[in-house]
Amino acid sequence: MSQTLMAKEAAQAPDVIEQQFELNQARILDLVSKVKAFAPKFVYIVGRGSSDHAGVFAKYLIEVEMGIPVSSSAPSVQSIYKQDLNLENALVLVISQSGGSPDIIAQAKSAKLRGALTVALINAPNSPLSEVVDIEVPLHAGSEQAIAATKSYLATLSAIIHFVAVWKNDSKLVDGLVRLPAQMREIVNQAPRLQVANFNKVKHCVVTGRGFGYAIAREFALKLKEVLSIHAEAFSSAEFLHGPVTLVENQLAIIDLCIKDESYDSHKALMQDINSRGALTTIIDIDNDWCHPRCLPLLLMQGFYLDIERIAREQGLNPDEPPGLKKVTKTL
Repeated sequence: MSQTLMAKEAAQAPDVIEQQFELNQARILDLVSKVKAFAPKFVYIVGRGSSDHAGVFAKYLIEVEMGIPVSSSAPSVQSIYKQDLNLENALVLVISQSGGSPDIIAQAKSAKLRGALTVALINAPNSPLSEVVDIEVPLHAGSEQAIAATKSYLATLSAIIHFVAVWKNDSKLVDGLVRLPAQMREIVNQAPRLQVANFNKVKHCVVTGRGFGYAIAREFALKLKEVLSIHAEAFSSAEFLHGPVTLVENQLAIIDLCIKDESYDSHKALMQDINSRGALTTIIDIDNDWCHPRCLPLLLMQGFYLDIERIAREQGLNPDEPPGLKKVTKTL
């Protein structure tokens, strides 16, 4: 098989993020000015699939760096149950690749009518969602044809980092984002961290992380389902000890996302407990001496996308066309 769309698009992510920063700088400054004037009391995130997973990253980043509480929406509350929530004083962050899902659009409309400042991160230009929200931040990821989202997810995370770094006036985080594309290119050229042997006979898998590690664990698990047809679930390493840990006695396969930040010592202690019970654990980590810790999750995702694309091909699977899936899913 020639180079797959998934591999090609995942490898484009460093260029996408580099260009996105330059193209969005003025827009982010304007957004931050409006957000500061609005002075939100909390942040409410709307999204589905990979966009919802990006929202988990946004929750951790905004709560850790800004000290503002963040919650996730249940879009069907508005679209199916017809309940409009009181979102006065809320910053509503809507995340969408296509900007075309009816339930996401309905939620954005409702939020705006109920007093929220609505901001959308959208990859598709001139989308229906663009017409609804107060402010749009384009992702600039370009066309993404592979079913499994790669560069658009990474572009969403980088846009979130850009927004929060400027909102906080954190020059170190801004600098970390500027240096990130070069670091991602190094990851693209490095040896794989995962091999096909890591998934031989694996039908069920748990992905664990703590803090920002857990923030990307859900996207890891989704891609294992989509690309390798492995039943995978994401857990915070702390939550995994509250019941699910009993599963490891059957030699459960675990992927340990180890982010070397403030969570590192706690997460390692938790994983030692889990591993002592018989888990078959594969650790994925990156030395952060050369990367801002808030940007480390993007480096892990960059390498992971390329690794599972290659493993899928080695297993005789087509990562561009997972069975039963299509690129854009529109839910009501």
